[in-house]
This record gives sequence, C-alpha cells and structure tokens, in this order.
Amino acid sequence: MSITYNTNDENLKSEIVAGRNPVIAALSSSQRDIECVYLLSGSDAGKVAGKIVALAKEKGIPIKEAGQAKFDSLCPGLNHQGVAAVVSAYNYSSVEDILAADAEKDSFIIICDGIEDPHNLGAIIRTAEASGASGVIIPKRRSAGLSPAVCKASAGAVEFVPVARTANIANTISELQKAGYWVFAADVGGINWRKADYKGKTVLVVGSEGRGVSRLVRERCDAVVSIPMYGKTNSLNASVAAALIMYEAASQKNSI
Repeated sequence: MSITYNTNDENLKSEIVAGRNPVIAALSSSQRDIECVYLLSGSDAGKVAGKIVALAKEKGIPIKEAGQAKFDSLCPGLNHQGVAAVVSAYNYSSVEDILAADAEKDSFIIICDGIEDPHNLGAIIRTAEASGASGVIIPKRRSAGLSPAVCKASAGAVEFVPVARTANIANTISELQKAGYWVFAADVGGINWRKADYKGKTVLVVGSEGRGVSRLVRERCDAVVSIPMYGKTNSLNASVAAALIMYEAASQKNSI
C-alpha cells in the first residue's frame, strides 16, 4: 500500500509506503532510496516488525517513532499496520559517483554536516550546481534528504548535480583526504575565506544551521575558513555562507 504526494511541480513526488509487507519490499529493493522508516509509538509495531527494523539498520536508514496523528497525516485512509516508509523524491548517487565526476571536472565537492532545513539544503544544491561543484554529500541521519521541498528549493539542480549519502561524515572526509583532497570547514575561528587556496582538489564542509560544523568533523578537516561579520549578527545563513565560499572556489579554479 502506498500513497504519492505531489507538489506544484508534477516531477517532484514523495511517496509514502505503508504496511509491513510493502515496507519490507521497498527496503529490499535496490531501486528505492528510503529516507526513514516510521513505527507507530505505543503499539506493538516494533515487536512484530523485527525484519523491517533489521533491514533498516542494515542499510543505515533512520527509524523514528511517531504518534497516531503523524500516521494519519502521512498515510490517510491506508491500513498502515503501524509501519510506514518515506521514499525519496530522487535517487541518490554514491560517493564514488561524485569522485568520478570530479575526476572529469577537477572541481570541488560540498559536504553538508547536518543541514536540517530543506530550503537551505535545496539552496546549497542549487548553488553547487551553478558554481560547477561535482557533487554534494549529506549524512544519512540528522539531515534533510531529497524531499520534494529540497528538490523544489534546488530549482531543478538535483537533476544535474549528484547527491550522495554517507553513514559517517568524518570517515568520508578521511577517505577523501586519502584520495588527495584538501578539506575546508566553514566555521568560526578560521582563516579569512578569501585567503584560502581552493585551486587543488577541494572539499568544503558546511555545518548545520544551529550547531555549525560538529566537533569531530571539524577536527578531521585540514583547515577552517571563516567569513567576517561586520554587523551585530554573528553568523550568516548556512546556504548564504556556502554560496560565498563556493563562488570564491569557482573563481580561483577558473582564474576569474
């Protein structure tokens, strides 16, 4: 059993799969990218859905408990049996796909460390595509995914720039460093963003809206770049800060 929700753009569709067997089928399929699995809180869904929980954990898919009101809004009129899954509006690429794309373009890669606002993530993806980035990497947990809201905010950029998910951002950074990338964290207390050298193999890490770049991720990065604030506010919106640094990187790489 499933239900598909449309936004104003008929190409942006989010599908809710409801019921134990349909959710198991979606989790077992290599063709479906699942954002998260919901279990009805206060029910026996968790006990009888052992296979679903095992499959979700095996694939690193978040499992969330939700009340009846949430299930009523997710899958109205469906016999959900206390289980539902949210299927991504677009399929994800892999980190390997992004590395392959960057080998062709010699551009840069964006890592979003816990961007939870879909409009911010969509805006970052849009700017990443416009500035020539090779791809965007996001965590599987505690992050917005490729929902219709993100796709709409990207203004169609998700069609052209690969987005990959990883279970561990810090480990992914280490892998990129082994591949020859220099990783910059956009955070406070670093060098001026315009004085950094982005000409080589470059990765830019953008932190979450409220917490910034997480401590472990920041420690894994090679350098920190900061944008000075001249007014009374102490930070910029995550997507705005990312856009400034992306275009500085693009300018240096293209000798503008």
